[in-house]
Amino acid sequence: MGTLQVSIYDMVPDEAVTFVVIVCRYRGKWTFAKHKERDTFEIPGGHREAGETLHEAACRELCEETGAILYEIMPICYYSVLGKTRVNPTGARSFGQLFFADISQLGTIRSEIERVELFDGLPQNLTYPQIQPVLFEEATKYIDQKEKHCL
Repeated sequence: MGTLQVSIYDMVPDEAVTFVVIVCRYRGKWTFAKHKERDTFEIPGGHREAGETLHEAACRELCEETGAILYEIMPICYYSVLGKTRVNPTGARSFGQLFFADISQLGTIRSEIERVELFDGLPQNLTYPQIQPVLFEEATKYIDQKEKHCL
């Protein structure tokens, strides 16, 4: 894959958004998924299904890929990726919505995910090393701002 361009937006038309990504924490640790067919870690997320709202898609993906049972989830921003990826072979600009979830209870994973691992920060071995750091940084900025407002 070549170089990817990741852009962040405050607003994108709903019909343009096809992906959701959920940066999440469990017991104060960053929660990453390890797919059964890959040796890398990824932020939970995936395609929006027909008829789903973005919030519904984010909740579904979070539960499927982490086993989350109890959680708070909130939207952060929108993003786009321009360039060819495993899930976008044409390289056309694709849009997603970034969420943050604070998980308070995990259950059983029911998906293509082999396991969930907890980290203090962003792991080195990422499935999408040009995309995930940008989204992780946006999420951590959002969380830092939110926590400062609560003080």
